[in-house]
Amino acid sequence: MDWLELLLALAAFFAAHRLPKALGFKAAMQHWGLLRVYFLFYSLMSLALLAWSLGAADRAPFVPLWGLAPWHPWVVNIAMPAACLLAAYGIAAPNPFAFEGRASGFRPEAPGIAGLTRQPLLWALTLWSGSHLLANGDLAHVLLFGPAFAFALLGGWALERRQRAEIGPRWSTLSQKTAFLPGAALLTGRWRPRHWPSLPRLAAALAAWAALLHLHAPAIGASPFP
Repeated sequence: MDWLELLLALAAFFAAHRLPKALGFKAAMQHWGLLRVYFLFYSLMSLALLAWSLGAADRAPFVPLWGLAPWHPWVVNIAMPAACLLAAYGIAAPNPFAFEGRASGFRPEAPGIAGLTRQPLLWALTLWSGSHLLANGDLAHVLLFGPAFAFALLGGWALERRQRAEIGPRWSTLSQKTAFLPGAALLTGRWRPRHWPSLPRLAAALAAWAALLHLHAPAIGASPFP
């Protein structure tokens, strides 16, 4: 029973990220013009299941696998602001390549966040899970963050292949100023930002980062500060 809650929480978390699309729920909500309602419900559900998974990992037996180095918390504190920015600018942004994006309003000549990366939310999840995996070297947290890291990283490649097949011949035109790897289109000169970043999204990212910093200790039981 010590491990059962964690396994159930992880199963529910990953099922919740697969079933809505597999069952056509997202497509139906988009057809009805309720995509924002879908993202709100999806985000709240994901946060609730994530909170359950984190709590279950803390309640599981402690089995150490590696020690905590002084620089490990710094990796988390550097990765999390970037993760918050990617999530804030990616959710419900014009981006036909990502599951959290929307096809309407996307312009190939000015791709917005897709110019930085076509999969901003998955890269945010990669940064979050990878940094926390490093900084939590016990078995329960490896079971939590390890699959999340693999899901985000490998899921991005799988999503790219699926989206390329669904978009078809228009892919080369739509994606010419974008890249899967963050910053690749910028470094190769294929994309240059044309406008200042959205200030409301920047404010949301900063608010989320501040909330995570100040609520981490009372909610999780561990200080995020080195």
